[in-house]
Amino acid sequence: MDPAPRSGCPINAAVEVLGDPWAILVLRDIMFGNRRHFRELVAGSEEGIATNILASRLKQLVAAGLLTRDGARRGQRAAYSLTEAGIQVLPVMVALGTWGLAHRNGDHRLRVRAELLRDGGPELVAAMMDELRDLHLGVPRPDPDAPRPSEQLRAAYEAAVSVGAGRGSPGFQPRADSTGEPAFVNTA
Repeated sequence: MDPAPRSGCPINAAVEVLGDPWAILVLRDIMFGNRRHFRELVAGSEEGIATNILASRLKQLVAAGLLTRDGARRGQRAAYSLTEAGIQVLPVMVALGTWGLAHRNGDHRLRVRAELLRDGGPELVAAMMDELRDLHLGVPRPDPDAPRPSEQLRAAYEAAVSVGAGRGSPGFQPRADSTGEPAFVNTA
């Protein structure tokens, strides 16, 4: 059961759920990396989340109604899925990324997703939300033949990695997600 918020202010209510940096980063990795299992989230964390912190944030995000946890039986890995409320955090993530692009420095390979989402505007964000609904809620995308936004993000990341490698990026090895693909989504 959720504790009562400190006030009835909607900004306060949102901050009480989303104000923890680790909670936002866990949602980011689920949204953009399709990391649905505990081990994938730990292994793919660009920021190096500790297992106790991850366990706590997953529990909090489930309790807040942003994630669901499937009922894995003994010996099986539990999978986490975004709820509709969790999917609706995407525009907040895009706004945070846009602010970060304008006001903070960072690694080019880790900025490309935010740049693409910023430049793609509301149409790309809406298409990404439709893709997340398809993946997490089983709601088919309105235009199943349209290119997947995740593929656009992956291509942009791979291009950034290629450019970075061409500039002699010392020792950069992109992390792989559970499918063996670069974990382009570990962006801030």
